[in-house]
Amino acid sequence: MASMATNENLPPTVIRQLAKELKNLDDSPPEGIKVIVNDDDFTTIFADIEGPAGTPYENGIFRMKLILSRDFPHSPPKGFFTTKIFHPNIATSGEICVNTLKKDWNPSLGLRHVLLVVRCLLIEPFPESALNEQAGKLLLENYEDFARHARLYTSIHALRPKNKSKTGAIAESATALNKDQAHAILAPISTSTAPKAFGPNSQDQNAVPSAVQGGASAAPKKDGPLSVKVPVDKKKMDARKKSLKRL
Repeated sequence: MASMATNENLPPTVIRQLAKELKNLDDSPPEGIKVIVNDDDFTTIFADIEGPAGTPYENGIFRMKLILSRDFPHSPPKGFFTTKIFHPNIATSGEICVNTLKKDWNPSLGLRHVLLVVRCLLIEPFPESALNEQAGKLLLENYEDFARHARLYTSIHALRPKNKSKTGAIAESATALNKDQAHAILAPISTSTAPKAFGPNSQDQNAVPSAVQGGASAAPKKDGPLSVKVPVDKKKMDARKKSLKRL
């Protein structure tokens, strides 16, 4: 209800005009701009702006908002970036400084024009009228340093969100692969320990039957006891030979 009360502060003619503009922006968005429409509140309009290619803001998504006053469109909206950005004409508080929203404002200008001007500001900053003095000075003195700072801000604060569904699928595949690898590693360990059941000191009487139950696939395990018994029989034979020699 609070948002409806805020919406009702605007004249009905302005509400109708804004509704028409917002629908048009939603149906046919400008390149690199996506408007987030809230039918209950036209006084604050959010938009996501793609960083233009070939600029330090490339691959970034920057959220901004336009705040409309009660006497809009006779007075310009106030523009702010809610995403942190290193730009001469955008203050550290997010406030946007552009002539279209100040001395060059005209009530006939629509929201589409305002949004396009803001995006163009990312392509061509105006350091002479800087709100961020550090960014403006750096842009004038050393563009490479400025671009490096701007790219750093973009990489930290404005990177495009990753596709969670693909990430989830990859994670599941990796988990399944790890499980298969674990089984593959554990399988030889259990097989290699099996012959210990056939040792002379073993007390596990169930080891031999369980190994033989596999049928043909378990047949090679029959050699296990024989390989252990053969050395024992050989020792007995050697002992008998020695005793016969003594005779």
